[in-house]
Amino acid sequence: MEMRVEQLSVRSDVSVDTIRYYQSKGLVEPPRREGRIAWYDSRHVERLARIRSLQKRGFTLATIARLVTGELDAADEVLLGELSGLHRPSSGLHHEVEHAVGPDRVHGVEPTAAEVDGSDSLTLAELAIETGVPLALLKAIEAEGLLIPRRIGGLERYTSEDVASSKAGLLLLEWGIPLSALLELARRHHEATEAVAHEAVAMFSLYVRGPLRDGPHHDTPDPLPSARPSDPDIDRLLVAYSELLPAVNALVGHHFTRTLVKAALDHVKQVGSAAEQRAVWGQIVAAETGDPDGADVDSPARVR
Repeated sequence: MEMRVEQLSVRSDVSVDTIRYYQSKGLVEPPRREGRIAWYDSRHVERLARIRSLQKRGFTLATIARLVTGELDAADEVLLGELSGLHRPSSGLHHEVEHAVGPDRVHGVEPTAAEVDGSDSLTLAELAIETGVPLALLKAIEAEGLLIPRRIGGLERYTSEDVASSKAGLLLLEWGIPLSALLELARRHHEATEAVAHEAVAMFSLYVRGPLRDGPHHDTPDPLPSARPSDPDIDRLLVAYSELLPAVNALVGHHFTRTLVKAALDHVKQVGSAAEQRAVWGQIVAAETGDPDGADVDSPARVR
């Protein structure tokens, strides 16, 4: 059954302007044209229903476009939903996945309003109150891509880690580091980190995701490509992600910390007195060992 755009709007409960916007973005296929008349059919109704469903689950339009056009498949949709805390029907995932990512995430329970607004989930305004950092400053930092919220149930929220990070930034400002210099350093770090993150994701896709998705169990074509993939597929991907993400984070974080400490020591050795060198070295060793008396700070070998 074919229909005009006004009829499609009523049937799908989507405004005419929105339908045309979706068309301009490639989310909805063009209608069949008969002269100056555009005809839509049941495929357009189904596509609009699919878009609305994905929007309600918290997916962005950019991600929805990749899903509905086939650039991302059903397995990617479920994986993205799991990693973003979006809703996924309960599917009895394996014990090891529940242990790795937590029972709520495994069973796809979308956070309730109470959970989203809990003590460990803050809006940007609440983050400003919690940290004492002016809201305008947080907005500027967020605009630079230096403060990245979590997306929980389609809402952008911040956690205790963001509180600690924001307070650390405020401490640097209180010590006299100019905001412009701090933002510039953070911006350069963000660019470098983002490049490394994309390389890490590409490695995951090539060496882990690809083999898991293209293994022997995928030799037979799926007769229903739009259907949700089998749970074992998602289980393996989630286990791999939940184990590899903290491993990469620990590896990169440890390397950056050691590199920063080395740069600080090299700088002190160039411009500082012997007493300053011994004091800085003692402070670093005490921080790493947790023992304020555990470093032989008077040893020249420690300073060199």
